This record gives sequence, C-alpha cells and structure tokens, in this order.
Amino acid sequence: MPVAVPALAALALGLWGIERQDSMWRDESVTYQVAHRSPGELWDLLGHIDAVHGLYYLLMHAVFAVWDGGLTALRLPSVLATALAAAGVAAIGARLAGHRAGLLAGLVFALLPITQQYAQEGRSYALVTAGVTWATYFFLRATADSRARWWTAYALILHLASWLHEFAALALLAHGLTLWLSRPARGVVRRWAIAAAGVGVGLLPLAVVSAGQAEAQLGWLGRPSASAWLLFAGLSAGTVLLCRLLVRTGAPGAVALTRLALPLLIAPAGLLMTISLVKPWYVDRYVLYGVTGLALPAGAALSWAIGQRHRLAPAARVLTACLAAGTAVAVLLPWSLLVRSPESRKDDVVAVARAVDRQAHPGDAVLFMPARRREWLLSFPEIHDRLDDLALAASPTASRTLHGTERDAAAIRRHILAADRVIALTDPPGQPLDPFPQEEIKRRTLRTHFEVCERTRVQGAQIIVYARPGRCTP
Repeated sequence: MPVAVPALAALALGLWGIERQDSMWRDESVTYQVAHRSPGELWDLLGHIDAVHGLYYLLMHAVFAVWDGGLTALRLPSVLATALAAAGVAAIGARLAGHRAGLLAGLVFALLPITQQYAQEGRSYALVTAGVTWATYFFLRATADSRARWWTAYALILHLASWLHEFAALALLAHGLTLWLSRPARGVVRRWAIAAAGVGVGLLPLAVVSAGQAEAQLGWLGRPSASAWLLFAGLSAGTVLLCRLLVRTGAPGAVALTRLALPLLIAPAGLLMTISLVKPWYVDRYVLYGVTGLALPAGAALSWAIGQRHRLAPAARVLTACLAAGTAVAVLLPWSLLVRSPESRKDDVVAVARAVDRQAHPGDAVLFMPARRREWLLSFPEIHDRLDDLALAASPTASRTLHGTERDAAAIRRHILAADRVIALTDPPGQPLDPFPQEEIKRRTLRTHFEVCERTRVQGAQIIVYARPGRCTP
C-alpha cells in the first residue's frame, strides 16, 4: 500500500494532459528527431556530441521502433519512471519512518510541481530520478544487511542511472555523507567504497567521451543566477528546519531520515552550483533526484501531524483537515495547470512549425538565426524540406551533428542575395545576438537588401517574413 498508492497517483498525474496542449519544446524536439535516426546515424552523432544522453536516445529509438505514438510515446517513459520514483520514495520513507510516513512522502513527491513537470518531458531526467531513488533504497537495505545482493543491486542501478546522465553519480557524494553521519561499521564503509568504485569505473568511458564534448554540450550555460542561489538556500534551510523539528518531536525514524534526506537534497546540487562559479555546469534538472530529499521529511512531518490528531476535538480535526486540503489544492492546482501548458517551457516547436507552414509560399527560403534554432523545424521534415535552407551546408545526419553545419559567411550572403523571399526564425526581441560571422552576415544582409513583410510571435520564438523592397504580398 505505501508503494502502490503514490505510484498510481504519479501515473495518473503524468497521464493527465500528457500532450501539453499539443506542444513540444526544443529539448524534446532533439530527443524526437535524434531517436528517429538509424542506429548507425545515432552512433555517429554520439561520437561528436550528446554522448551523455546516448543511452536515453537508444531507449527512445527502441520505443519509437515499437510504437511511433508522437508526443504520448515521447513522454510515456518519463511518466512511468516518475511512478516508479514515487514508489521508491514511499519505500524509503516506509523503511525509515513507517508506512504512513512512506505513503505521504511518496504522495508529496508525486504532487511536487517540478516532479509533474519532468514527468511530462521527453528527456532523461525522470528516468535518472527513478534510478537514483531506487539505488538509495538498496543503499539503505545494504547498510542494514550487508549481503552482496543488496550492494550489487545498489551499484548496478546507480551505474545505469549514471549512464542515463552522468551527474547521477553525484548521488555517491550524498550517500557517502549519510555514512559519515551514521558512523557505521568499517565493513559497511568498505563495501560501499567498493560499490562506489565500481560505479565510477563503469562510468569512466562515458566520462572520457563526454569530457571532450563538454564545451559544445554545456557552452551555452551561465553561472547560477542570484535567484537560483536564493531558491537553493531557501529550500535547503527550510528542509533543515523541518528535519530539526522532526528530531526534536521524537518522530519515528527522524534521525535516520535526516541523515539520508539532507545530503541527497543539498550535496549534489550544492557541489554542482559551486563548481559552476568557475565552470558553469549547473541546471536544476541535472540533479532533479534531489527532490527526494525534500519529499521524505515532508511526508514524515505530515505523518507526525496526523498522529497528533487525538489532541484535537472531532470538529477541530475535520476543520483542520478541510483547511489543509483546501490550501494544498489552492497552491498546487495552478502550478499543475501551468506545467501542462505550452507557456511552461521556453518555446513551442509545434507552434513554430505551424506558423511557418501557414506563411510559407512555394519557392520561399528560410534562415535560422541563430543556427541552433533549426531545431524548431527538424522534427517536421515535411515543412523544412520544402523550404530552401540558405545557410545549410550539411544536414544534421550527414554532418553527424544535432543541427547541421552552415556555410561560411560569404557563401551565406550570396545565397541570401539570390532569394526573393526569406522566412527568418529568430529568438524573441531582447534576447542576446550571437556574434559569429555567419550570424552577423545574416542580420546585415537582410537589413540592407530586404524589407520586413510580417512578424509573428509564438511561444519563445519570432517568425519574420522578408522580401525584396516593394515585393511584399498579403
């Protein structure tokens, strides 16, 4: 029961509005178009970029080979993984603090807006969270009963999660801190060290390849913003206070739960944010599994509060329950609706593709400004292929890249000047402009030799139709 109910709740929440009003953002589009390449083409790509997501792309390739179900197929693995993660949170909570605390922790995890968001995302993060959560469960089993099967399960599952995204290996830091706080027997520490070394050695080939791709893979990242630091500090401080309250009230399993939850919530994200002051690598979704460390004490606190209900009169119990339920709905429902809308993501490639389809005339050319915005049409080859892509030198598949390679600046200028009508796909106004020569020549040539016929804004994008002076048509 503690495991099944949160899993079913997470599954229902994941399936609710899974198509997000028929929208898809750019990262999901990468998954969709890459997973539709042949195994050989996929292997060629991973040798150049995105090796960190290679196992996930192979999984999604298999999913689409079995059932090419569009947006539902794209997101269904994440939905199922989130249900599995919710079950894992419940199992951990039940083991540390009792069945009721486990049940409530699993439900808290399933209801968190960030959990609901990534449950409906065609990327690897929900799968990584499920892997780390169950690895943490087996870590608990292994530290209490050092039979080899528990340590083997722990190492294998964490190794798999790390191959889905290598930052899952940061969970080893959290588990190591838990051991340090718990002061177990030396034999337990030794077995954990062996398991951790096995995960590290097994991950080494991916780490070596992805290190060579890091600049291209993470070059777009900036240092964590002040708001990111404030959010991290606020969540960490709030959870620390909640754990202290649990310990002081003598809630069941509070000490063990605190030693597990706080390192999992704080250590991976904190380390990655600190590293990012020098080398920007932090994005919150890379350590999404840390929310398990938030859900566990929250579930234990709710369980403790329910346990104190005998101190209230029956009428007060009913009123308190109604107020709590009403507050939860009032807070969570708007967030739940938001994460199921196109506005919850940076852009919407479906909306972009439809707008281009409506505006394109036979013989039109297209420019992507910057070049990486080619992603907006790559999942819709029936639209992209009927336009003359003026800057494209080699397709994504032929160039073994995500977005293809572009001609040099002089060649791009010649091709633009040979066109009569150009559809430019750009970021919304106010976004920084790429300083590269190819991007500068696109902007300058259009500004000098063409006039704007039409501007269309869609979620996270702008579509500008250019034509030779005096040739704009309705």
